[in-house]
Amino acid sequence: MKLNFLFVGCLLAIGMPQWAQAKRAPNLEFKDLAGKSHAVAELRGSIAVVNFWATWCGPCREEMPMLSKLSQEYGAKKVRFVAASADVPKDQAKIGSFVEGQHLAIDVWTGADLDMMQRAGLGNVLPATMILDDQGEIVARILGQAREEDVRKVLDWLLAGKPSPAPPPLTKHY
Repeated sequence: MKLNFLFVGCLLAIGMPQWAQAKRAPNLEFKDLAGKSHAVAELRGSIAVVNFWATWCGPCREEMPMLSKLSQEYGAKKVRFVAASADVPKDQAKIGSFVEGQHLAIDVWTGADLDMMQRAGLGNVLPATMILDDQGEIVARILGQAREEDVRKVLDWLLAGKPSPAPPPLTKHY
């Protein structure tokens, strides 16, 4: 009997696409705009929305005000929002200017790259977003420009204690 359950469990795990399986977010390392080091692991204990973006990316620029608005709304509920910039070091000044010009209320980290995105199961197209539960498990990925309802649905589900049914683990908008 035990062997049957083990076999079925293995079949389920093998049959599930990688993005559908809950997995701990890789401990990616970044720097904030002041040069202080940060890592994804420090987000544990809070629900987190980590968005990969760049100043040269049109859809990225369009979704930032929405993410900032959600950050202000969900911040009191222990939800952290991080915008991880994939801009190259020579364009760092553009990041600060954009954030200030848009009055964004969101943590901004730099040093993101395509390798980090792929390690997180986000592919190689900006923008991309991963949503983590308070244990650091990736519960949802949004490939392409995030929509407000995509983010809200997952956050509300997590804040409600993960009642079923779960929101889709992968949403694509490209």
